[in-house]
Amino acid sequence: MFILSRLDSVPPESFQNQIRDLVIHHVGDLSSVAIRADNPLYPLYQYGVGMEVHQYLQAMDGNRGLAVTLTLALDAEAPDRLLGFALALPAQDNPQACALAFLAVNPEQRRQGIARALLGDLQARFASVELNAFAQQVPWFEAMGMQVVSANGPQVLMSSTGQASGALIGRLDIAPIYQTAEVLQIHTYLLNQQGEDAMLDAEQQRDAWLDALADQARDCVQARKSVH
Repeated sequence: MFILSRLDSVPPESFQNQIRDLVIHHVGDLSSVAIRADNPLYPLYQYGVGMEVHQYLQAMDGNRGLAVTLTLALDAEAPDRLLGFALALPAQDNPQACALAFLAVNPEQRRQGIARALLGDLQARFASVELNAFAQQVPWFEAMGMQVVSANGPQVLMSSTGQASGALIGRLDIAPIYQTAEVLQIHTYLLNQQGEDAMLDAEQQRDAWLDALADQARDCVQARKSVH
């Protein structure tokens, strides 16, 4: 059994650590580039996406001009244990709209209705919920009442209304994260470990995978539009 807990301020360190661990171990599902675990660049994205989520959590102190809402799924018998989380960004110009930025559940606790409950909690609070999903994730979100709107690069834009809200959503500029000394250090380490040719090949693999995902996203949207 699990319970949901909504937070409106920076979560305690113990939960931040559990969230970070969940992100780092499942960055392929959460990264917008769907980086594969066998790609040598994987550790780079583990750090980058982990830092992105960390900065969103820190923004919950209200000092960064970003609206962030966090819902935790906790073990009912051990409420200090995180089972999953949903991090959403409420619109700045529309109290009825939000964008789901991250949704993750521990693999051991999947298929127990946790992700469904986390998304359902958002849908109960906001008339318009938007998110980006990879093509293979679309059927699950459709079963949750989300509708395909359009292709958005390697992902599919979905919303609870079937339309893009057009609401003003404040998001982090993540580019600086990938220019930090820590990222450069990781990249240098990988370069020394793998060699320049392997790193160039890893970038080409990533880009080819993104192109394939973009094709899947377009096909997914086209299939839905042709039905309607």
